[in-house]
Amino acid sequence: MPKIYCLVDVCMVPIGTASASVSDFVTLIERKIRESPLKSTLHSAGTTIEGPWDDVFTLLGEIHEFAHESGYVRIQTSMRVGTRTDKHQTAADKVETVLKKLGESQ
Repeated sequence: MPKIYCLVDVCMVPIGTASASVSDFVTLIERKIRESPLKSTLHSAGTTIEGPWDDVFTLLGEIHEFAHESGYVRIQTSMRVGTRTDKHQTAADKVETVLKKLGESQ
């Protein structure tokens, strides 16, 4: 089983609901994510989850199962996965690096 640390940017969207709004669904899923010991960051178009590969992908499966158990019949998930081996880097580290560079360029 892979033990590599990863950052996964995930966007889950329920399909076939009565409303164009997804905020109730996002709230349900975000609560489940926050019950996990993994670090996560909610943003306007999804959530970034960080941790060991197996733990992150187990959580993704669990939140899919949870969403279906909560009555959502179809869910479409898009994700981007990042890994690196030269150093440990969190999502916050990546943002801070760019913010510092923006300050240097002004």
